[in-house]
Amino acid sequence: MADESSLSTLRSHALKHVLKLALLGAVAVGLSAGQAFAASAHVAVAANFTEPVKEIAAAFKAKTGHELVLSFGASGPFYSQITQDAPFEVFLSADSARPKKLADEGLGVKDSVFTYAIGKLVLWSKAPGVVKGEATLKDAKFAKLSICNPAAAPYGAAAVETMQALKLDAELKPKLVEGANITQAYQFVQTGNAEVGFVALSQVINDKDGSRWMVPQSLYKPITQDAVLLKKGEANVAAKAFIDFLKGPESRAIIEKYGYEVAPGKAS
Repeated sequence: MADESSLSTLRSHALKHVLKLALLGAVAVGLSAGQAFAASAHVAVAANFTEPVKEIAAAFKAKTGHELVLSFGASGPFYSQITQDAPFEVFLSADSARPKKLADEGLGVKDSVFTYAIGKLVLWSKAPGVVKGEATLKDAKFAKLSICNPAAAPYGAAAVETMQALKLDAELKPKLVEGANITQAYQFVQTGNAEVGFVALSQVINDKDGSRWMVPQSLYKPITQDAVLLKKGEANVAAKAFIDFLKGPESRAIIEKYGYEVAPGKAS
């Protein structure tokens, strides 16, 4: 027969076992609840911001469990799609006018518009020694100059403003090849269909082999890129959480790593 000491030991072991099972159960319930809470949001993103937002989306998912469904393109067509009931919940534009307009038109959440990045325009060639400042445009020793559609994409408008400021727009017009968005403008140069092109700094910031000229800010209006929470995302926890995350220090560090400025006081 077991003595009292042995019975006490058995009861202690049994109690620990029960507590362990209870703890495992609580963890399982917690994980289940967290997974059930995770949601997704559809985000329309200006093409120049493709690489930064992919990195931000990965960090966002790691921190919150929420997943972003990203679509990339020119800001003009995205605006038109949103006005025609496209299922986007957040819009990261390459300009400030379209997000404000969407908010004014009742398609964006009032007071949700904010600047998430200020872009930089670059004249770029994938070959070294080709781009040598504004002299590259004045000498025009190239057959094709790539830009993106200035009516649809702010980087294209900035390229036109630069050529106009240098009084070279008429001279260079016959050499222009126009991409639908900044990604296509970049691809024209990357594939050799144009020797040089106006692109976003974020697209070539890690390029070590080509040549480039950072277009002075005095030659074009600042490319202020604004975000807006759309009405379709107003009740989506993932969409609202992404807006907050985009303003935070983790996103800000990623944005700056790709060569953008972050407006003082806009990121928290």
